[in-house]
Amino acid sequence: MCETKSIGILGSGTWGVALARLLERNGHRLTVWSKFPQEAEALSTSRTHPNLPGLTISPDIAFTSDARVACEGKDMLLFAVPSVFVRATAALCAPFIPDGQIIVDVAKGIEPDTLLTMTEVIRDELRKDGRHDQVKLVALSGPTHAEEVALDMPTAIVSACTDMDVAEVVQDVFMKGRHPNSPCMRTYTNADVLGVELCGALKNIMALAAGISTGLGYGDNAKALLITRGMAEITRLGLAMGCSEQTFYGLAGIGDLIVTATSVHSRNNRCGMLMGQGMKAEEAVKAVGMVVEGINALPAAMQLAERYQVEMPIAAGVNAVVKGMMSPAELGVALMTRDKTREVKQSEMNVRFESALHRRRLDGETRRVLVGGTFPALTHEEIVWLKQAKERGTWLAVAVVDDGDAESLTERCESLSALRCVDRVLPVSDWAHFKDAVRNLRIDLVIARPEQADLFAAHDIGVEVVVE
Repeated sequence: MCETKSIGILGSGTWGVALARLLERNGHRLTVWSKFPQEAEALSTSRTHPNLPGLTISPDIAFTSDARVACEGKDMLLFAVPSVFVRATAALCAPFIPDGQIIVDVAKGIEPDTLLTMTEVIRDELRKDGRHDQVKLVALSGPTHAEEVALDMPTAIVSACTDMDVAEVVQDVFMKGRHPNSPCMRTYTNADVLGVELCGALKNIMALAAGISTGLGYGDNAKALLITRGMAEITRLGLAMGCSEQTFYGLAGIGDLIVTATSVHSRNNRCGMLMGQGMKAEEAVKAVGMVVEGINALPAAMQLAERYQVEMPIAAGVNAVVKGMMSPAELGVALMTRDKTREVKQSEMNVRFESALHRRRLDGETRRVLVGGTFPALTHEEIVWLKQAKERGTWLAVAVVDDGDAESLTERCESLSALRCVDRVLPVSDWAHFKDAVRNLRIDLVIARPEQADLFAAHDIGVEVVVE
């Protein structure tokens, strides 16, 4: 059993309360915050939750509507509010959160326009006051329906943090309790925070698609199709953003997608089914009666697909249905009549396999490296230089300068893509485009050749530049 900790949970919905019960049973002291005083009072008095039948809340779990009470003096804070309220909650609680605080986010989503994941939203908001540079953020995600966790049914989840020591602290808090012979939660760790959060947000969209399929009267074959190809879309986007491929095959990836696309507890699946039966999106959300995160995730998903030039036909089709631009039946026809293609391109498969051999951790944190140039011919010296650049990080992108010759540009990009040390190749036309690549790909380090030193010195690109 791990050391008893004082934990504050921000959010009194089904997930927040189910986790509070789990953690209290693990021997920790819990305070659950609700923005609404009447809700906090009702939960404190009744010791039940209206959306968690069969759950009795321990009298040792405290409820409050005072953010100070929920946050101050806590060993760990959990953000368990819907994704659209994460930023506002962080702003409200910032005065009461000390620097260095361990913060665990269990909300799943991506903020539109900024395209930040939920841990990034929390970090961004807390850093505004200049007093929260050392907060320790963990994404907790996986195939976890609150209704089952509340009844102590076996569940597994992923604790994702770039600092493995912190990830393991959270792992112990959720996994080790005073009931060792009746374990409920098994927790795994992962350093790929972005990949874990991307899966958690986008799987809700694919669950909407699976629900629409059911609502149309389609069978298990169609649902399996949507789950599998939906995961392919999520994986394509994640790899383009520099995530680890293994994350998408794990609990936070395919595991969470399966449960969300098939379970009777899934709000997204239920909302999609109502849409497939003819309800408009807003009517379906109202009928579900709780937040449907897949609807909230669609704007950011479309922006990310556009930014990274990744084809996501299922997500785009669901977006069209939600916006009333296409009927559910038309979506089914559109997906089934797309141009024929291979399931896996051999060249892509080989490149991904080889590049996976070069992934490794640097102090538990992914480091993204970018190099740029014309690369008119891949000489032995250039290949060695690229390999050395890859060794400075865990992921290498190559920006290829467009010289106006489209055929030459395509050939150069294809040659670079075939190298096992290269994870991403993209053409750039000017310095503004290069700076966009640094921002969009979340680059940590740019490596320049000696002959490029003066050019980089004349342009501030916002990250460290090493000349070698």
